[in-house]
Amino acid sequence: MAALKIQKGASSHSAYDLRDPNAEIIESHTLAVLVDNEAGVLARVIGLFSGRGYNIDSLTVAEVDHTGHRSRINIVTRGTPAVIEQIKAQLGRIVPVHEVHDLTVEGPSVERELGLFKVKGQGDKRVEALRIAEIFRANVVDSTLESFVFEMTGTSEKLDAFADLMRPLGLTEVARTGVAALARGH
Repeated sequence: MAALKIQKGASSHSAYDLRDPNAEIIESHTLAVLVDNEAGVLARVIGLFSGRGYNIDSLTVAEVDHTGHRSRINIVTRGTPAVIEQIKAQLGRIVPVHEVHDLTVEGPSVERELGLFKVKGQGDKRVEALRIAEIFRANVVDSTLESFVFEMTGTSEKLDAFADLMRPLGLTEVARTGVAALARGH
């Protein structure tokens, strides 16, 4: 049997990767869109997604330049590589859009999400909820004799793990913001 002749560094894929390289894989991407801060811009950007049947997993908007009247829209969406490229191209064609960055492929980035968690319980469940909150570095932002409201920031996975641990202790409500993301080292 002849040895495989694979040059070092020629491929990042294993010789035993049996997936079809032509298969369309759904990927999650975080897009940062710099836009004019004026009425109707967000509706136009969102309209692009809804009009073409694209889904938005997360959305945050904030003014980032007061003097230049610019806002940044962070959008987390899913699609095949071709669909993601199409979304970026279509966003770039909208008139009030100045820049579109795909933080998923442009290098390392930092992503955080904010969550509020209401946990009702008494006795040992309250003590356990406080112990878990301390481990996750969640802050108590409201407290009554029957419940706590915890505030926590972190990755989506961290917030999911916190919610999973709080469910048996009386988690009744969850409010989460969209993902905020920034490129690292630029």
